[in-house]
Amino acid sequence: MDTQHPDLHPLFAAHIDTLKQRGDAALARAGFDHLVIPAGVLRYQFLDDRDYPFFVNPHFKHWLPVTKAPGSWIVYTPGQRPKLIFLQPADYWHVVPDSPAGYWVEHFDIVIIREAADALAELPKHGARCAIIGEDNAALGHFVPNNPQALIDSLHYRRMAKTDYELAMMRVASKIGARAHRAAEAAFHAGQSEYAIHMAYLQAARQTENELPYSNIIALNEHGAILHYHDLRHAPPSHVHSFLIDAGASFHGYASDITRTHAASDAGEFQALIDSVDAAQQRLCAGVRAGQDYAALHLAAHRELAAVLKEHGLIRMSAESAVESGTSTVFFPHGLGHPIGLQVHDVAGFAANDNGATIERPQGHPYLRMTRPIELGAVVTIEPGIYFIDMLLAQLRETRHAKDIAWDRVDSFRKYGGIRIEDDVACTSGAPENLTRDAFALVGTS
Repeated sequence: MDTQHPDLHPLFAAHIDTLKQRGDAALARAGFDHLVIPAGVLRYQFLDDRDYPFFVNPHFKHWLPVTKAPGSWIVYTPGQRPKLIFLQPADYWHVVPDSPAGYWVEHFDIVIIREAADALAELPKHGARCAIIGEDNAALGHFVPNNPQALIDSLHYRRMAKTDYELAMMRVASKIGARAHRAAEAAFHAGQSEYAIHMAYLQAARQTENELPYSNIIALNEHGAILHYHDLRHAPPSHVHSFLIDAGASFHGYASDITRTHAASDAGEFQALIDSVDAAQQRLCAGVRAGQDYAALHLAAHRELAAVLKEHGLIRMSAESAVESGTSTVFFPHGLGHPIGLQVHDVAGFAANDNGATIERPQGHPYLRMTRPIELGAVVTIEPGIYFIDMLLAQLRETRHAKDIAWDRVDSFRKYGGIRIEDDVACTSGAPENLTRDAFALVGTS
């Protein structure tokens, strides 16, 4: 199969069959006859008539690549074709959604409605046993989302394994993100501000801020030490040392999530540290195998990064001691990564099974977003980092381990903020598929 230009017709047909099988099982378990999924509706700002950007129900876009059709519904009844109730209003205030078209429409019975309330005539009859998945504000008449937990647990657990169609969508999202990352990197080396780098990214991605899967992190110098930095200064700093960018892209409802860190041309010691983190990150990516305990891979990341800290003279203790004492968490305070797909932080990362049982995080690692074993078809992010965060370093100074820190060396790195390198990696029956590195190979040098 041509992974760059696949035939989406058979991929989507197989995808829909998989969703039907999962839906059948979930409905039977929860005791319902129909699965009803509202796309969602616009939300308006308090005391105003301005609406917030619309973000579609992820369960809706799991069934079809439509992300801008508020007021629409999907109905699935086992043994029948899914029905799309598509709201195409007569409206001169807003852009009206285009009529459904493309590789997916043949798999749906499609009904066009002009008023939101007209959906009631197309939804299951009153009294039918419906599992309705969505936000409360998507209610229409007696169709109020009930989000039955047994059904949600079943669907979410199985969503971890991506279909071939979903992987095809994520490859495209990765390529868009990689192309935009290259534009941002060029803007950085041209001396642009955080705001200007951000705008270069949007232009290259050809996506608005609201179309991106999450808000870009564009951090120069010490701002890289702020894990979720979104300020975007309009003026460039007087001297540029480093650039950390965490930014993704969307395609047909699926996300990519990519982080890279770049050093200024005169920051040789920082580039050497980036290179060591990058090598460690690639070893961790190689661990994305079926059956691999993701929490154990997170702990392996701490050992890898502690060895990097030791190698670069930032700590005097052994790597083992740095992990055991919790010192490594000062420099690497977040989790190794998370599931990704329809959502950037996708669902069921802690699920032990499809019955709602969960797997606890390792003690001392409260920010890890996934603890379940990796399974075939899963896509996860691998994003280790080393940061120089003033608050955490100040706390470390007050501990008995302070004597084992090369503080002069640490202080010399504060101006760089930090390093994070993140790839989206798919678990296959063979070697892991690194969606991010493959995408960079297509658009230019990694």
